[in-house]
Amino acid sequence: MTTATKPRTSRPAALDSACAEAVELALAAAEDVAGIGNVGRHLGVQPDGERVATHLFAANERGYVGWRWAVTVTRASRSKLVTVDETVLVPGDGAIMPPRWLPWSERLQPGDIGVGDLLPTAPDDVRLEPGYTGADEPEMQEPQQDEGWEQRDSLPLVSFELGLGRPRVLSREGREIAAERWSRLRGPESDMAQAAPARCSTCGFLAPLAGAFRQALGVCANEFSAADGQVVALGFGCGGHSEAVAVPEPREMPEPVLDEFAMESAELGHS
Repeated sequence: MTTATKPRTSRPAALDSACAEAVELALAAAEDVAGIGNVGRHLGVQPDGERVATHLFAANERGYVGWRWAVTVTRASRSKLVTVDETVLVPGDGAIMPPRWLPWSERLQPGDIGVGDLLPTAPDDVRLEPGYTGADEPEMQEPQQDEGWEQRDSLPLVSFELGLGRPRVLSREGREIAAERWSRLRGPESDMAQAAPARCSTCGFLAPLAGAFRQALGVCANEFSAADGQVVALGFGCGGHSEAVAVPEPREMPEPVLDEFAMESAELGHS
């Protein structure tokens, strides 16, 4: 016959009386690290284990608002001598904390890359996908009549003409991310586009992009526009539209005509 055993429940550690009374020892240890006058009032003591306790003191250091000095003390079994284990500065409630650390790849902002800077691209970047390089193209078995002759319909030649001889090209997600970013900067919802006489889609200064971008984006080629040399959405617009109505030039007013006869008649009438 077996009897069921009750599961053991972990009880909180009891506060050791000798460790709890070692306030002066903990204060001296904190001042030894922080310096005299930089340790504030005693905030309490908490048990950390059997015959182990931590004393908390307010930190008077400038710039460490809400922080506390934590001094852990302990004693050996059957010994009344309490010793210091460690002294550290820990944050308390309402403590001023530094911002969460971010790796360099997440701290980068658009335009941060300068002259000589190198930005490695991760192999699994979702904005890119493998492109055709011709490395897996089978070699021609038939001898060529001319060493400089190339097969007209070979995939390497076609890819070279299309500019696809790159290890990776933009993926669909990469194109969507770029298009959304460019459209947000120079899109139809911007203040300049709302005040423009017409859209970039009808402007002669628009140089359409190639590929899938052509349907929604282009590059402005008007040197007097604020978007010159930048990618703009087809719905964008500015005052430099090629078909904007010209403002009529002001006409010069003719020279004033002096009617001397009327002046003489008026003078005779008053005499």
